[in-house]
Amino acid sequence: MLSTLLMALAIALIIEGVIPALFPNKWRAYVLKLANEPVNTIRQIGLFLLLIGIMLLWTVN
Repeated sequence: MLSTLLMALAIALIIEGVIPALFPNKWRAYVLKLANEPVNTIRQIGLFLLLIGIMLLWTVN
């Protein structure tokens, strides 16, 4: 169980690192744009991604 969790974390970190490694200028522009968004919008995006992740895990399991 712990090894599966660590593997999932490792895959998430790899995926998160690909975009800034391959496209650093576009990634920087996106982060700057995101920083100027209202907090409520960022929270809604986060909750949407969280729900997609939960549904995906539930579907796979």
